[in-house]
Amino acid sequence: MTARRSRHRSAAYAALALGLAGSLALTGCNSHSSKKSKKSSSSSSKSKKRKIIGGGAAAAGAGAASRRVPDCYPSTYKLTFSQQTGPKSHVAVKFKNSTSRDCKLYNAPLLRFNNAKDPLPLSQGTPGHLDGTRITVPAHGYAYAVIPTNTAATKGTEQKSVTVDFMGISASSVTHGPATVIFAEKRLHISVGKSKVTNWSSSIHGAQLAGGVGK
Repeated sequence: MTARRSRHRSAAYAALALGLAGSLALTGCNSHSSKKSKKSSSSSSKSKKRKIIGGGAAAAGAGAASRRVPDCYPSTYKLTFSQQTGPKSHVAVKFKNSTSRDCKLYNAPLLRFNNAKDPLPLSQGTPGHLDGTRITVPAHGYAYAVIPTNTAATKGTEQKSVTVDFMGISASSVTHGPATVIFAEKRLHISVGKSKVTNWSSSIHGAQLAGGVGK
């Protein structure tokens, strides 16, 4: 009986040891699986954050691109010339932005009357020394420049046509052009002599003041 009981106890201890070993192994597997799951979840979360951040940067870049303002360009139907008489006589140059987007104008218009080799001088700076004027013309808005003609020398003689280029940001650059306006076709009588043209202005009053012919 004693030997039999001893064998039974040995068998029971062995079974208990196997059970404990299995339980510990299972616990280790569960723990390892849990760690893997946490790591995977963390990695997925970081990936989502990176996607969101990257998407936000791309959206910001697209927004900045859509906010870029293009240069204005001349055409015969966007440019109007008119002669004012009297002590404050001058020629007004009006540009209309006929598009649905804002556009930029730099410095002054380059005007060559009757196919002159050189453009009319600038009253604010010179082609080689610009003062950096830059205005934004709103969609369907206007910009103005003025040519004073309040003396016999500046009024000169009647012109037949004018070729217009739009200056760029630098002294030697031209953004768009040329556009040629034939005055006879528009039934205009424009007289310009040894005068100068002002920079672009957002208002006719501002252009007149810059040309010394404002009220």
